[in-house]
Amino acid sequence: MTRVSSSARIATAREAVAIARELATEFSAGAAQRDAQRRLPFEEIEQLSSTGLLAVTVPHRFGGADLPPSVVAELTAIIAAADPSIAQIPHSHFVYLNLLRLGASDDLQKRIFGTVLDGGRVANAQSERGGRTIADISTRLTPTGGGFSLDGDKFYATGSLFADTLAVLARLEVETDDHAPGEYVAFIPADADGVERVDDWNGMGQRTTGSGTVRLRGVHVGADDLVARAPAVSGATGYGAFAQLLHVAIDTGIARGALDAAAEFVRSTSRPWFEAGVERAVDDPLLVQRFGELGVDVASAEATLAAAGRSVDRATGFGDPDDIEPDADPVAEASIAVAAAKVVADRVANSVTSALFEVSGTRSAGADLNLNRFWRDARTHTLHDPVRWKYQHIGRYVLRDEKPPLHGVI
Repeated sequence: MTRVSSSARIATAREAVAIARELATEFSAGAAQRDAQRRLPFEEIEQLSSTGLLAVTVPHRFGGADLPPSVVAELTAIIAAADPSIAQIPHSHFVYLNLLRLGASDDLQKRIFGTVLDGGRVANAQSERGGRTIADISTRLTPTGGGFSLDGDKFYATGSLFADTLAVLARLEVETDDHAPGEYVAFIPADADGVERVDDWNGMGQRTTGSGTVRLRGVHVGADDLVARAPAVSGATGYGAFAQLLHVAIDTGIARGALDAAAEFVRSTSRPWFEAGVERAVDDPLLVQRFGELGVDVASAEATLAAAGRSVDRATGFGDPDDIEPDADPVAEASIAVAAAKVVADRVANSVTSALFEVSGTRSAGADLNLNRFWRDARTHTLHDPVRWKYQHIGRYVLRDEKPPLHGVI
């Protein structure tokens, strides 16, 4: 494809989708080999940046396209069908740009959004091990004479190896002149003194996401580098619904990629079962039936994702206000719509990636083909948060009109 400078700007959703499809074609060609060799996609991530795709959510007032969540989800699904690891790498990039939009000072927004428009990338350093639950954060901000010192260890820091800026979740235990105790996200340079990024991710799937360890030892953080997390996560902002929508898009894209790979393999390589009495595998009526079933499953996941995307648009101010009923709670509706989409995508991604081998036959199990990467990616990524709790929130909403909680994970 035609290369562009790091200052490329995307203006419309149509342009963004066209670029994503073009990149997906390129990424798909080397995806199996990258996974097999665990070769990190530095060049491919540079392409995402250089085309402007990673800047599409920058608000208009800072010079961005300000595209809605539904479009970001569509772009994510397109890339995920080609290489799910590449699709997951910018997940936290978009989520933390959304946090900036919702809660950062104008100066911090201008600074970070400006670097993103110039090709910069943000990654998370959020999750930790050892706490009673994933919500327990031990990384600390300690006040110093000129700001704060940041100390802690982060794990599953997806995209951190490719990032220019790290968004680090930490706790402040004491009150200062400008900051109350609580959780904050510190936006720091990825190469700041005291930051160590370790390439130690060893998951069976999503092998090239760079989801390793980030160690923080006495990292200086300015007071103006902090964003309070609670207003975005605990308020009616749609923050969690947007983050979860992108996870749904990754799972849905994996399912589409697996189905497309299975169809291509059957067309080009599979032999018909002798009892079918046909010359080609594609003419086996039982195989045709099974592909029809799988096609319906994937189409259902895609349709549910699209519906959830429109719901998140409404909840975040991107939809048509006339589409919102007077007594509606668009944020609650978006969370439930995304929860339903996550349940569907989880089921479909895992079932279709397994069925790939069922419909393709023994030859498809060859290690050299690495078709099992789709199942490994689906099984790994769908562990991100349990769908059993999605069912709970949906059931409570349907049965008791109980709105889902505001905690950033639904």
